Amino acid sequence: MDYQAVLEEVAAFARPYVGHGQVADYIPALEKVPMDRFGIALADINGEVYGVGDWEVPFSVQSISKTFSLALVMANDNDDIWKRVGREPSGTPFNSLVQLEWENGVPRNPFINAGALVVTDRLQTLTGDASTTMLHFLREESGNPDLAFDQAVADSEADHGDRNAALAHFMASFGNLENPVPSVIEHYFWQCSIEMSCRDLAAAGGFLARHGLRADGSRLLEAREAKRINAVMLTCGTYDAAGEFAYRVGLPAKSGVGGGIVAVVPGRCTLCVWSPGLDSRGNSVAGAAALDHFTTLTGWSVF
Repeated sequence: MDYQAVLEEVAAFARPYVGHGQVADYIPALEKVPMDRFGIALADINGEVYGVGDWEVPFSVQSISKTFSLALVMANDNDDIWKRVGREPSGTPFNSLVQLEWENGVPRNPFINAGALVVTDRLQTLTGDASTTMLHFLREESGNPDLAFDQAVADSEADHGDRNAALAHFMASFGNLENPVPSVIEHYFWQCSIEMSCRDLAAAGGFLARHGLRADGSRLLEAREAKRINAVMLTCGTYDAAGEFAYRVGLPAKSGVGGGIVAVVPGRCTLCVWSPGLDSRGNSVAGAAALDHFTTLTGWSVF
């Protein structure tokens, strides 16, 4: 398949959707990102990367980081994390406090904010430095040694992170955090602040398409573990729009309010698309349209 030609056709299809929606203005540092940006990249299982548009422009990964923290925890801790976080779609916004009250401080899944805080907490226990561990992993898998945290984004999130702090304190009251709340929150914000391009993210997510094999051929996850992460991405990775996204696109995916979406075609490739305009659920409008057209054009989906 001519990947470059496919991506160019997908980009042309998605172009009318660029600029629709709104940026994540509740994080002031993200409010300044131009709405006319659009990029898409595809990394095949051999590590070759193709791209169109703004595919090499770095942006804030935000919640896409949750996929990588979960993978690192599972690589070091097997399935133990599932004793502290569920695997079901939330049906409520990603920063909701409501379900935690009903479910005794156990988050519904690892991709809502509460669940990601639990995963970050566990990664902090396992490594002693959750955010730096993730950054080093992403540098290695993407092949980009210059990846870095964005201080302005991290500070912006910390200055407006009261709800995340509330989630963490609430779970701590149920005994579902191992580390002090300020430490967990700090590492969570640093992880979300990492800047990567579509090229970087498509390459870094390749282990999910390779059934757990890293870029150097070593094994990060067992095949069944990679399958399970992909499954949770499909059912929970696009907030409370996961059902609609599965219906339209048919791929495991994780979105972030920075406008990025990473999607996996197991055994074939990993994609990343970026456009900052978000719908009401926090997913990129043009990004979702692009991935919808990609699976329609190629016939590649998990269904």
